[in-house]
Amino acid sequence: MPLIAIEEHWIMPDSTSALLDETLVFNKMGDHQERLEDLGAGRIAAMDAQGIDMSILALTPPGAQQLLPKEALALSRAANDAAAAAVARNPDRFRSLSTLPMSSPKDVAGELERAAAMGHVGTMVYGRSGDLFLDDLAYDGFFSAASELGQPVFIHPQLPSTAVRDASYRGFDPMTDLALATFGWGWHMDAGTAALRLILRGTFDRHPDLQVVLGHWGEMLLFWLDRADSLSHIAGLQRSVADCIRSNFSITTSGMLNPAHLQHALSVTAVDRLIFSTDYPFQRPTREEIDSFLHHFATDAERQQFSSANAASLYGIDLKTSISPENTAEGDAGASPTPSRKP
Repeated sequence: MPLIAIEEHWIMPDSTSALLDETLVFNKMGDHQERLEDLGAGRIAAMDAQGIDMSILALTPPGAQQLLPKEALALSRAANDAAAAAVARNPDRFRSLSTLPMSSPKDVAGELERAAAMGHVGTMVYGRSGDLFLDDLAYDGFFSAASELGQPVFIHPQLPSTAVRDASYRGFDPMTDLALATFGWGWHMDAGTAALRLILRGTFDRHPDLQVVLGHWGEMLLFWLDRADSLSHIAGLQRSVADCIRSNFSITTSGMLNPAHLQHALSVTAVDRLIFSTDYPFQRPTREEIDSFLHHFATDAERQQFSSANAASLYGIDLKTSISPENTAEGDAGASPTPSRKP
């Protein structure tokens, strides 16, 4: 059974010199920087050790999000060219999500189209660029293009605004402040709110075929969906918040292989909306941990949906031609057997 991991991060060497983002400190921890820069043998060896057959690469935060328009466009193009080259070198192991110049709304759809033509299977964006929210109508052309091109939009967490951080995430030592505002809480509230704002803006009424991806088990939205759904009538939506979540959103694990989260997600949305991811290199579940988690699906069919079929369907990956047995982690003669994955 193939295993596809989406949202696996990478970075271009020396590409962050113009960025002023405190979360860059996370890239420097341990061997993160080395692993982020490796789009070759080292990363493939790590995938093999985990039993991962294909990774869908995404430029690590903050991407081009906070750059001025001209700089954002230049970085986006360079990143998309580099990612496409990495995929071309190892087409049986990699696919990629594009990076977009969100600070220049007029250039976003064009770069998405260029990236899609190069083979990028989707894109990764953030909930805000400067003071411009992702649901602003300035981005409606982008969402129209994403829908028409069949390019799923992954909304990744980002550092909350200074005003939000001052109001909610200060008062501790600097590192605790930062952790509270990011992976401990703030990142996920920020991304979930961005997704909810997209729905409330009527984005999915205008673009019913648009597909969006959220990491970290839905960035809290799945766990508060009953309450969020009560906004549907007030916002005058044609389709409810819950309907949009179940029809237009796919949810990834981001390395959080918690069976309790899985059971709740299955009670809120369908198994065909759940996708495996590890959030590499920031999370690195072992092959044994991955196999153990897969046992919590009720059937082999559900395991296969989560492991590869859902990602392949969403991102247009032909499993028969893209992942051949001799090129899979399981097909590696040196790899240990994986009893929980049946052929």
